[in-house]
Amino acid sequence: MSSIQEAIKKNILILDGAMGTMLQRYNFSEEDFRGERFKDFPHSLKGNNDLLSLTQPQAIKAVHAAYFEAGADIVETNTFSGTTIGMADYYLEEYVYELNYESARIAREVADEFTAKNPDKPRFVAGSIGPTNRTASMSPDVNDPGYRAVTFDDLRIAYKQQVEALMDGGCDLLLVETIFDTLNAKAALFAIEEVKDERNIDIPIMVSGTITDASGRTLSGQTVEAFLVSVSHIPLLSVGFNCALGADLLKPYLQTLAHNTSFNVSAHPNAGLPNAFGEYDETPEQMQAFIKEYLDDNLVNIIGGCCGTTPEHIKLIADIAKEYKPRVSTATM
Repeated sequence: MSSIQEAIKKNILILDGAMGTMLQRYNFSEEDFRGERFKDFPHSLKGNNDLLSLTQPQAIKAVHAAYFEAGADIVETNTFSGTTIGMADYYLEEYVYELNYESARIAREVADEFTAKNPDKPRFVAGSIGPTNRTASMSPDVNDPGYRAVTFDDLRIAYKQQVEALMDGGCDLLLVETIFDTLNAKAALFAIEEVKDERNIDIPIMVSGTITDASGRTLSGQTVEAFLVSVSHIPLLSVGFNCALGADLLKPYLQTLAHNTSFNVSAHPNAGLPNAFGEYDETPEQMQAFIKEYLDDNLVNIIGGCCGTTPEHIKLIADIAKEYKPRVSTATM
């Protein structure tokens, strides 16, 4: 744990890119998602990327290795939807602990291989904790504004199971990411604090929100400043933004964040905005140019990529980040 705290003082740390983008290249069929173990499972499993940690572990290993090879310091576990709430869509709730544990173990194994090859560049594993497909702040029913599809306690219990498995599998830190509803994130942070207290251990936490559009707000309506205030009660390794926007459109919100927090700041934007086919066209060179602006303006301590990014994107980001010192906060908050 202390080593990532040391590493972040010395260098701008590189986070990996998109897992889903890389897995799409395999073009896995329903049979591939099922593997031998789930071949008779009564429900469709295609599209459940988290399950691939059990049925196609070599592919997950290969993606982690490709990002480390490209220069990443931190890879995220393949657990973005790894809660009982997320897995309910596939009727796989009973496998949630194993999915998270195996995903963390695979990433840990690859990270240790790369650290052994180059001890001067330690590699870290971040347990990816996604927002779930439900929101605690808003009603999914326009005719019943008071209705909630999930409660804070539902989320806390689900996140606690995920956190325990990720820690048991060997994560160095936890990344609560793609936050569109801060109440969901607070349930995850509450669960993390519970596990830390019960086990009497500490683990660094990254928090990353999502600005959904040009309004400059999260989906549940918070501004950058409000989001920051909502999560700053817990000591964090970093706070930042990811997804929804490309690096160019994300920049003004990152500036606001960086100027208002003494926490380290992270960003992992998309490779631009999706085209009409839902694909991302921003080239590694274009993204590198936008990220250079972040670095010139002293905005980030951790930088990586979200949807549409590949090892090629991460390599060029890592190449440019080497030339800069980590952000030093000038904020008073």
